[in-house]
Amino acid sequence: MLSIDLNCDMGESTYLWPYSIEIDFELIKYVSSVNIACGYHAGDEDTMKLLAESAIKNNVAIGAHPSFADKENFGRSNMYLLPQRIYEIVSDQVILLKQIVESFGQKLHHVKPHGALYNMAAKDKLIADAICKAVRDIDTEIILYGLSGSWLIKAAEETGLKPCSEVFADRTYNDDGNLTPRTSPKALIDNADQSAKQVLQMINNEAVVTSSGKRISIKAETICIHGDGSHAIEFAKKIHHALLQNGTLIKSPDFF
Repeated sequence: MLSIDLNCDMGESTYLWPYSIEIDFELIKYVSSVNIACGYHAGDEDTMKLLAESAIKNNVAIGAHPSFADKENFGRSNMYLLPQRIYEIVSDQVILLKQIVESFGQKLHHVKPHGALYNMAAKDKLIADAICKAVRDIDTEIILYGLSGSWLIKAAEETGLKPCSEVFADRTYNDDGNLTPRTSPKALIDNADQSAKQVLQMINNEAVVTSSGKRISIKAETICIHGDGSHAIEFAKKIHHALLQNGTLIKSPDFF
């Protein structure tokens, strides 16, 4: 049976407490893995603990969502740091969540960088290498989520980590396979039916239609839904149902 991981970024809107955490608790019911913010762009230890506990209760895999230290811009502004500094900030965040997860008797499943760190690592080998080395030095069994076809996926393979190629349910693509920048009016998909259609196309046909109308090849092993999106729960329900109707098993990737 065809299977796919459905992941969601979480713990990112603590300033809306308790509204945001309730949305996250609802989203957990429809996904197979979560990426929990580790405090640098959003979140705090209390939120991390609550979401980790909820994920465990719902049999959902837990991942760290490290970023640049940039709460003011939600981690979406490029920062130009030396590789050693990137190694350090990723290590600090991943270790913190790993300790929280292990306090519940569970294992940290994966790491997925956030925002600008994610997008820069997709194109810059030095950044990608620094992230992967940080993760490898913490635990070689942690899976690395990265943009399909990106340097981050290649760096994971070269570093000896297990990579997981990520595609997006609520974002459009450029012709080069990178995500359309959020500054573009075409960057976001705000229609649940359109989102589900794109997801099924990526899974069944290993392709996606870009914002310019070009069809490009893409490898889909995990699908992201952004938890801070205005229609996150609607999208999660729609995509979850569409995958099941397609005969697709929703499950997190296994360790080595």
